[in-house]
Amino acid sequence: MSGGTQLRCLMNLLALQSLPGDSAGPQGTFQHCVEAIHASGFDGVQFVERATPAELAVCRTLNLQIAASGRVNAPADADTFAEQVAGDGFEAATLHVGWGLEDDGEAFRLIESVLAASSRWKIPLYVETHRATICQDMWRTVNFVHHFPDMRFNGDFSHWYTGQEMVYGGFDKKFDFIEPVLQRVRFLHGRIASPGCIQVAVLRNALDQPTYVAHFRRLWTECFRNFLKSADAGDDICFTPELLAQDIYYARSFRGKEESDRWEQSLILKEIAESCFLCAQSS
Repeated sequence: MSGGTQLRCLMNLLALQSLPGDSAGPQGTFQHCVEAIHASGFDGVQFVERATPAELAVCRTLNLQIAASGRVNAPADADTFAEQVAGDGFEAATLHVGWGLEDDGEAFRLIESVLAASSRWKIPLYVETHRATICQDMWRTVNFVHHFPDMRFNGDFSHWYTGQEMVYGGFDKKFDFIEPVLQRVRFLHGRIASPGCIQVAVLRNALDQPTYVAHFRRLWTECFRNFLKSADAGDDICFTPELLAQDIYYARSFRGKEESDRWEQSLILKEIAESCFLCAQSS
């Protein structure tokens, strides 16, 4: 993605779905929602479904950057998807690749197809560290990097932090092990997890945050630091809050009420990411 600053904060539109009625977040028409996103200091939005021409026009009017998201189940899917999102004017896309049941040969062909499609259609395609994909496992993903050093990632580390319980056996050891992935992250899905829950609420400006918050700060700061080491003038790295609803079993609920306001939490995560980027710049 291009722009005058190196950290771009986008809002994933899926985070606005099924917001409770008492949420402070925007609800209503697409235009109303993206105007509120823009007013809150976000640089753009990430679509989950294919955008309509009218939605793209609204984003252009507000000068919002746009990212897409998709899934590649077979090698041919990558080129089809890249052609579509490049034709629609998207600047980047994140991808769930495979279902995690592929053998190495099948996984390698999927990765090759993503790299080829990204090059052919001149759009960055970021493979996501996500459950139920070929990158659900830390060890295997690092091994992919050894074979395909040109891979670039969307880091959604909540899936590894909870799914592989990164604190069990030593967070520092696992942090060092995934450094080859952290060097290649150019897009981040903002979600903080605990060892037992993939999406938890975070307090603003609290002095005594749980250890897992510090772990995510460290992960994000390292991604930013690695990006800054290799970035050319005008390059961007994206941070995108992606806090999802209780009806798909992400947001915790108590007696039918979500634990926190996902809109307010998204703003807190944006502030944390911005502070991590400043830390990376200073170091």
